Amino acid sequence: MIDFYYSENGRVKPIDHFTSGCWVSVIDPTPGELDYLTDEMGLEEDFVKSALDEEETSRVEKEDDQTLVIVDIPLKTKDDDKATVVYETMPMGIITTDKALITVCIRENPLINELSSGYLKNTDTQLKTRFLLSILLRAAAQYLWYLKQIDKSSSDLQINLSKSMKNSELIQLLGLQKSLVYFSTSLKANEITLEKILRGRVIKMYEEDEELLEDVIIEVKQAIEMSSIYSNILTGTMEAFGSVTSNNLNNVMKLLTSITVLMAIPTMIYSFYGMNVEGLPGTASIWLPVVLSIVATALVALLLAKFKMF
Repeated sequence: MIDFYYSENGRVKPIDHFTSGCWVSVIDPTPGELDYLTDEMGLEEDFVKSALDEEETSRVEKEDDQTLVIVDIPLKTKDDDKATVVYETMPMGIITTDKALITVCIRENPLINELSSGYLKNTDTQLKTRFLLSILLRAAAQYLWYLKQIDKSSSDLQINLSKSMKNSELIQLLGLQKSLVYFSTSLKANEITLEKILRGRVIKMYEEDEELLEDVIIEVKQAIEMSSIYSNILTGTMEAFGSVTSNNLNNVMKLLTSITVLMAIPTMIYSFYGMNVEGLPGTASIWLPVVLSIVATALVALLLAKFKMF
């Protein structure tokens, strides 16, 4: 799918055809659309293929009058099997030419939807560098927003776990921890790419653009720090609940062992009296074995209680 947008009065609006200074949004293009991008628009074929590679890492590359910036952006989806929220990342390619800025994505995502709906104010697609940095700044802001949601979900799961130890909550915590690892890895790769842009002058920037890029780097570093903090907290929480679960299991095993020992005492006494053994006291009456069983069981129970086996 290829859509064209142009800014009017600081807002992005859709247009019917390509024009100089527009923004071209490409999402999961068909073979025919790929031919249009490379043949009609003259984009580097390797740039387009790299942007559509799901395993592509964040980087910046320049070829003649075209520049490719690939960054990882956050994505919130749902696991169909478990109906739980899953946070992950996906690469997005941003190609700048003399005439336009082109974003290439594997699939739809909230970032592109926000941009195409005119969510961002004071946007000018003709200022390609400024628009590119605005996209990167919005991506960093989405990371921060999703990190806050992960922290809130983690807190809710911890409350549920404190009430009942269920595997479902533990699995969801593991999923959140996995999401934080994805976020941290992608953010660090994005930071390297942004610093390379800032140092290497790969993209032509004015003073205001440099200030905006520095703001983007600050947001990314803040997101890296938040993901690291939340990951450490979640790791500590998982270890704590693992210890609690193990301790609860030990208590149950101690109780069951104590009950087994107490039940074995009457069984053992009645086993002696049930055999054909002569000379045992009280064989003519049932009360002596009963009394012996009660006394022995009570003494052992007191001994176990003393050692806190209950």
